[in-house]
Order: sequence, then structure tokens, then C-alpha cells
Amino acid sequence: MRRTILITGASTGIGAETARCLAKGNTLILHHNQSPIEPVVEDVQAMGGTAYTSQADLTSEAGCHSLMQEVNRITEHLDVLVNNAGSLLQRHMVEEVTWSLMERIFTLNTYSAMLLTKLCVPLLRKGNSPSIVNITSIAMRHGAPTATVYGAAKGAMDSFTRGSARELARDIRVNAVAPGVILTPFHDRYSTDEKLAAMANDTPVGFNGESDHIAQTVKLLIENSFITGETIDVNGGLFMR
Repeated sequence: MRRTILITGASTGIGAETARCLAKGNTLILHHNQSPIEPVVEDVQAMGGTAYTSQADLTSEAGCHSLMQEVNRITEHLDVLVNNAGSLLQRHMVEEVTWSLMERIFTLNTYSAMLLTKLCVPLLRKGNSPSIVNITSIAMRHGAPTATVYGAAKGAMDSFTRGSARELARDIRVNAVAPGVILTPFHDRYSTDEKLAAMANDTPVGFNGESDHIAQTVKLLIENSFITGETIDVNGGLFMR
């Protein structure tokens, strides 16, 4: 079955690997902001997929609407939305939290995904076995020291996943993946080599994850029509329940 899939934050890390994982036989709309998207497009095409790109700043309402204008220009329907775009933005202690920081982190990690979900629903209702997959984080599970606002923003997306899954269940499935420590450019920026080594040592399986571990889980959620309202934790046992 050929699917039309929108992936936000598709230029690096989990978004880029998800694009590669879903490429074969599908049409992908790859959102990016500033990072170059061309290498991912080339990979998607080499793997038998069709790729369109759209650049937009999802830290504003106008940016979300700009992305959707491009999506509507490209296609009359969507089968899958992967809300992947997000970032820690900066590490902080609780005493350092400001209104501006909270607003920036929630806008990128939560508000944009909520708004895009709303905007994509009409296109998804025209799709074939449509579904939404939200990328959250282990940060919402373990308290996220030095990233409390980010953890709270991802926790809000976890709740939004369940609420929207119940509302849309007869038409659209909604699920989430909560990555643990995944070796992506995210950690190049926010974690030292020593910190990454310590996190690997604390992880029961003894190593940190790769983007493909998350991409394969996204693919599972897209393909399994009897899963909705679920958040799958993919973290090597760092969080268990």
C-alpha cells in the first residue's frame, strides 16, 4: 500500500531515519527548518520513495500554517502524520526557568504538534487507515533534571496523544513513541561524552539507542491497525512499568 506521509523535523536524527525507514514505495513530505534536507531526499529516492520538502519555522503559528499550505498544495490526502519536530533548546535548573523559556519550549514541542494535528485531520480523514505518531521522550517519565520544562512539554504531548486518540478513534489512530537516550545530533549539543557514557552504563541493556530503534517503532504503529492511544517506551530498560 502506497502511503502519503508528513514527517516534521525530518532533516536529522530520528526524523531523518524515520524517513529512510518509511521511504520504500511511499510519498514523503519532509519538513525541515534550517538544517539541510537534501541528503535525506536523496536517500528516500534511492530507496524507492518520492520526496517533497517544505521549510517552515514551527515555533510560530504562522509557520505551522505555512507548512500546511505547502502540504495542501502537494496532496489532497494524508495517510500518516509523524509529529517529530522538537528540541530541548537549553538545559536549565528550576530556579533558572523564565516565562520566555517555557513559552519557547512548549511552542516547539507541544503547541506546534497540537496545531498540526488539528490542521491535518481533514486530510487524514481522506487517507487509507490513517494514523498519527507523536514523538515524546523519556524526559516525561523520570523527572528530567536540567530539562524540567522540556519533560513537562513532552508529558503534555503524552496526554494529548491519549485524548486525541479517544476523540478520533473511529477515523484516525493516534499513538506515541517515547525515546530513551538516542545517539543523534540532539545529544551532540546537549550531552557530553562522559554523560552519554554514564547514561549507557545506567541503561539495563548497557548501551544507548540509535535512531533506527525509534523509526522501526514508528513503522510498527503505522502498520498495526489495532493500536491506538498507546505510548511505546523505547529506552533499553532505562524506564520500565
